[in-house]
Amino acid sequence: MKAFKRITLGLIVVALASAVLLVGCGQSAGSDEAASQEAETQTEDKGEVELAYVEWARAVALTHVAGEILDRMGYEVQLSNVANAAMWQAVANGDADAHMTAWLPATHAAYYGPDGEFTDDVEDLGTTYEGAGLGLVVPDYVEEQSVSDLVANADRYDGEITGIDPGAGMMQQTENAIADDTLGLSALTLLEGSGPTMTAALDDAVDNERPIVVTGWRPHWKFSRWDLRILEESEQIYGEAEDIHTIARLGLEEDKPEVYTFLKDTDWASMSYGPVMDSISDGATPEEAAADFVDANIDAINAALPDGMSI
Repeated sequence: MKAFKRITLGLIVVALASAVLLVGCGQSAGSDEAASQEAETQTEDKGEVELAYVEWARAVALTHVAGEILDRMGYEVQLSNVANAAMWQAVANGDADAHMTAWLPATHAAYYGPDGEFTDDVEDLGTTYEGAGLGLVVPDYVEEQSVSDLVANADRYDGEITGIDPGAGMMQQTENAIADDTLGLSALTLLEGSGPTMTAALDDAVDNERPIVVTGWRPHWKFSRWDLRILEESEQIYGEAEDIHTIARLGLEEDKPEVYTFLKDTDWASMSYGPVMDSISDGATPEEAAADFVDANIDAINAALPDGMSI
């Protein structure tokens, strides 16, 4: 969990500097104290915002960029890294204000949609990315082009699919396909892990030109780092192309109208988070990568923000 508190510290420094100047000009200590209290009240009026996210490359990048922007707008921001199911539960319970990681309509259908567990307990604020795709991913140097090819040559892959965190929607879809023997996938075993462990395994395999198949999705920085492809499959195991949505707790619009508008109406599609994902994969912390991205794109971010908002 990461708290952004630079704004509060900055206001304290400004208040102290103002006090020195006022005393030098013969102003009373009472005036200094009143000014300091007013500044603190203005900061407190902004309040806290908590965003939940899962350890998926784009989710980490986007959520930290959003947190950095909110921080500069004057909010005290907390970003909570949790498992997928816990992320949805936190927003539904009101323990978090929002998450920006809903893959709809298929991947997260168990949580939101006609049969979703939390459909009536959260609000969909719209898309941050259109045309996302997921599936079983292999390096270009392997021969297999489809899931059927993979099944026919499962021994080359030690009969294993390298997966991510077990609560992820695509993990559930893969498990269902294996259980149902869709396209013969019962010949393989799905390994649980996380986004980082999956990319680490992919990195090692590519370095040694070994066959590997992973659960993967686009957008993700791995597609720019390595030559990869999503295996073709005829049964739509993972559905068609999806959109990524922001999901908010009920009551956010009334409690924090500016935050609600920021999450709902910012033109997220106009921002490219590739540099943030690349920086994180190269060793930068998500906080550092997000701050650098915002510093380098102030004008573009202000243009993407809703009317009346700026940083």
